[in-house]
Amino acid sequence: MTTTTSRGRRRAPTRMSRAAGKAAALQKPRVILALLLLLALTSVMLLDGYLRAEVGGDQRVRTGAGAGKVPDKVLDGGPILTFQGGRATTVSVPDKTIALTFDDGPNPTWTPQVLEILRKYDVPGTFFLVGSMVSRYPGIVKDMVEEGNEVGIHTFTHVDLSYQSDARVDREMEQTQLALAGAAGITTTLFRAPYSSETDAIDNYSWPIYEKLGEDGYTSVFVDTDSDDWKKPGVSKIIEWATPEDGKGASVLFHDAGGERSQTIKALPTYIKRMKAAGYTFTTISGVMQEQNAAARQQATGATGTGTGTGTDTGATGTEGTAGTQGATGEQRGTLPNGEGGTGTGAVGGTGGTINRLQAAHREATGVTLYEGKALIAAVTLAEWTVPTLSVGLMIVGVAVMGRFGMMLILARRHYRKRNKRRFSWGPTVTRPVSVIVPAYNEKECIANTLKSLAKSTHPIEIIVVDDGSTDDTSEISREAARALGMTNVRVIRQENAGKPAALNNGVRSASYDIVVMMDGDTVFEPDAVHQLVQPFADPNVGAVAGNAKVGNRDTIIGAWQHIEYVMGFNLDRRMYDLLRCMPTIPGAIGAFRRDAVLEVGGMSEDTLAEDTDITIAMHRAGRQVVYQEHAKAWTEAPGSLKQLWSQRYRWSYGTMQALWKHRKSLTDKGPSGRFGRVGMPLVVLFQIVTPVFAPLIDVFTVYSMIFVDFQAALLAWLAVLGVQLGCAAYAFRLDREKYRYLLMMPLQQLAYRQMMYLVLIHSCITALTGGRLRWQKLKRTGEVGTPAGVS
Repeated sequence: MTTTTSRGRRRAPTRMSRAAGKAAALQKPRVILALLLLLALTSVMLLDGYLRAEVGGDQRVRTGAGAGKVPDKVLDGGPILTFQGGRATTVSVPDKTIALTFDDGPNPTWTPQVLEILRKYDVPGTFFLVGSMVSRYPGIVKDMVEEGNEVGIHTFTHVDLSYQSDARVDREMEQTQLALAGAAGITTTLFRAPYSSETDAIDNYSWPIYEKLGEDGYTSVFVDTDSDDWKKPGVSKIIEWATPEDGKGASVLFHDAGGERSQTIKALPTYIKRMKAAGYTFTTISGVMQEQNAAARQQATGATGTGTGTGTDTGATGTEGTAGTQGATGEQRGTLPNGEGGTGTGAVGGTGGTINRLQAAHREATGVTLYEGKALIAAVTLAEWTVPTLSVGLMIVGVAVMGRFGMMLILARRHYRKRNKRRFSWGPTVTRPVSVIVPAYNEKECIANTLKSLAKSTHPIEIIVVDDGSTDDTSEISREAARALGMTNVRVIRQENAGKPAALNNGVRSASYDIVVMMDGDTVFEPDAVHQLVQPFADPNVGAVAGNAKVGNRDTIIGAWQHIEYVMGFNLDRRMYDLLRCMPTIPGAIGAFRRDAVLEVGGMSEDTLAEDTDITIAMHRAGRQVVYQEHAKAWTEAPGSLKQLWSQRYRWSYGTMQALWKHRKSLTDKGPSGRFGRVGMPLVVLFQIVTPVFAPLIDVFTVYSMIFVDFQAALLAWLAVLGVQLGCAAYAFRLDREKYRYLLMMPLQQLAYRQMMYLVLIHSCITALTGGRLRWQKLKRTGEVGTPAGVS
């Protein structure tokens, strides 16, 4: 029997058509935004790794190199090296004077304690800061500068510059200057190389670096006296080693970061008091240079010139202006941001004051340099919050994934044993006829195979094919197939294109029997599928039954991935949900309902894109029991390309979100509706939305760790997680009596498929936020899924 509705005259576009057009127009921007979010996540992780020296880190330290190319006057000179006028000149610290210097900071634990000690004893310090640490703790640097201390550069990632290219050297300096600009609004002309000590340790590899930086306007600072506090020798030893000999002046080195510094904190107050008692004064590096410059001017008074400067101290005359106007060359090279953001020629805040004299190496950051510095600090702050948050998310998702696996294994086993007992029965065998509804839209490739499989049904059925305005020959092919197969129980109903829910509702209204079986137009039933599917209706409490959907075209990579997902992700889940009495979805490929139950909840709703999830939740809320019948098997044609797979899963995930939101009131309902809301809905949100969104973090962190941290440990951890998943999948395959060879595709599925699902879910979330809608999407079919025997 064939029923055809009148088409009438051509109508204006429907609301659904307009919404579909709007959604299609929004798809590309949403995909781009999803990719941009993934790129942003990757960038944030790389930035965080760079700050922690995990990305681009270089732990090499050069030792034992010759110094034949280094001038003797530099090797034997003072701890302050300048290149004023292109001539290497060293400056010594005056007698009874200490330039207290600190390396490797700032550190959130130790640096504030050092600053507190300096503030208490009214002593200035010169801090050589690591740029990555400055960008992570800008507030400490700002306080440091405001309290009158001086700062210098200690590179951005604390690398030995003698191993680095000129571009890397420039980058280390520029990035640290930007960090200082963003943190304290200043740049600096002072520099101390990591792993450096006294000037006599300069070698042939590091000397060109100092020359280059000198040309750029930097003053390199070394030490006279090293406390060696990093060795943790004890408080008394630190004080002893930091004390200059015979009243000489010294650039003294301590560390306020780079390790546990409790001994330094204990030694520093005693050291300061002891040095003051011995008649020493404390100053900064700029203070030393100002003092030596003043002494040189006095010596040169009345002389014809400024003096040639013989020896270490007299050479200080060549450094006049180093702390004031030096840096013109640096403006051209760009390593000193004076030309762009530090055009002032004196210390920050003007000249003449004591604090300015002690901070004469500072330049005020303005213009582009200042804004770039603030942008760097903002980016680092984002990374500092994002990565730990993602780490917590990773822990949560790890617990959730393992918890899900544990629940599935335990409950699936119980479900299997319960339903496969010899004495198990749903009740009296259901033998009465049922109606099979086949909604179809352009299914000319598949509809004949679908009807052919139904012709072999061992259960009495009527078949209702609802052609939802197909533009191919779906209706004609259906009628021809029915005639060829001698099927007199087939009705073909044509309607204007209105979507799958409308087609199903039309079929339900036209059904002759009290049980309706719903299937897709590309699905093939096994001969006993209908009989097995309707047996649970022997229990009057059962309102709907979910069947066991199988992937027919599983011999491709994409098909194998989906086959694994169907067996492990869907069917194993359904066993668990069945025992918990909160089945969230009856698959559109194979499901059965009591006809009166469907009508009672208002039929298949058009409110969501996942009408199967929507109707299933509605059944729960109406007090109807929904169960899983593993023995009712149907074979469906899964998407054959990544584009089609994306389209289908996007529709599923977005539709699931819509359905959950639609039925959110079940969270506070009583009775069966409340049970689903407080048990089923949280599980669906956790396992089908939250966990899939964050699950790729496992792979992202694994790849990050493999490349930048510990390859072997990361690989072993990833393999351990994969092993757990393989174990669960193997168990699921065993329960469904599937061949294990498809599990060989699982490692690749974890690397590619899960990342795609991550993007699909982001895409769905963006769609939900923008309010887009989708029409009934038609995937391209090949009709390759025939009889079940052909897809074992």
